[in-house]
Amino acid sequence: MRSVIVAAFVSFALTLFGTPLAIKYFRRLKVGQPIRELGPASHQGKRGTPTMGGVVFILATVIAYIVGHLVLVLSLPETPTRRYGPTITGLVLLGLFVFTGLVGFIDDFLKVRKRNSLGLNERGKLIGQLIVGVAFGIVALYFPNPSKVTVGSEYVSFVRDVDWVHIGKVGAVILFAFVVIAASNGVNLTDGLDGLATGSSMMVLTAYTVIGFWQYRHVCGDSPTAAYCYQVRDPLEIALVAGAAVGALFGFLWWNASPAKIFMGDSGALGLGGLIGGLAMATKTILLLPILGMLFVIITMSVIIQRVSFKTTGRRVFRMAPLQHHFELVGWSEVNIVIRFWIVCGIGVAIGLGFFYADFLAVVG
Repeated sequence: MRSVIVAAFVSFALTLFGTPLAIKYFRRLKVGQPIRELGPASHQGKRGTPTMGGVVFILATVIAYIVGHLVLVLSLPETPTRRYGPTITGLVLLGLFVFTGLVGFIDDFLKVRKRNSLGLNERGKLIGQLIVGVAFGIVALYFPNPSKVTVGSEYVSFVRDVDWVHIGKVGAVILFAFVVIAASNGVNLTDGLDGLATGSSMMVLTAYTVIGFWQYRHVCGDSPTAAYCYQVRDPLEIALVAGAAVGALFGFLWWNASPAKIFMGDSGALGLGGLIGGLAMATKTILLLPILGMLFVIITMSVIIQRVSFKTTGRRVFRMAPLQHHFELVGWSEVNIVIRFWIVCGIGVAIGLGFFYADFLAVVG
């Protein structure tokens, strides 16, 4: 746990003190966020606010991960099931964070260069996300450790693998890519109000830090509870990456809270979604993700409902989608929307962790 705490504090310090430097640098480069003319009128005042802030917390997370590993190597002895050098799990999780963030960075760069809010088209984003998801899905499924445990699983999972739902390696890679794409787009749609995606992602990542560390304490082959163990690869690595990302978002939120001095941009939103999707696969909690990320699901569904309704009936269900903008047009203040949506996210995280721990208690009593 020491390494997770150290990594979280390091990433927090890096973003808290490093983000102002990034703000100055991005302003000098005139990397300002273009604002849609059709959006709420209150957003026009945000025009020119530096974007691409995701670069800051992605870099901080990677640096904190390295520091966390140094702490592990110096403080804990290795065992056959607990090795503290860089792992395939770390490669997959950080790789998803960096490369889905890279897809978003290209989108942000095109928006700034073209001076409009269009950026990379939907097909381009989807192709980029698909390539990243499939590439790291293959790594997650085809590179087992000496105990024959892979990062991903050939089974669909809830709080652990569901033994009777076997989908094979190819099916698992497809599912892996789907989860990464769905999560990255869900977080991206949630972005748009100051601090909304940052705070929500922070809650979900905190849940995965708890889950990863709990699995580390009860990993099969090294668990004090023989009646219940988790067949998960490198669970401490999972907690380390998630904890480092939480710390980085805490520091970033200081500058991203209303009124935001910097936006995370698609580089941050797609990166966070890719990481969250990867964590769901690595912890074998795929079907738990829609509960933990309940806010992301609700906002994504609002967009789907709006598009289907408009294309089939010509009518809009909401004044504007995603859902947070509907409430802006209804008259809610931005701060009220963010806080209330954070509450919804917190409820989902609490329910999800409740399901996770209840399953453990049901077995060990």
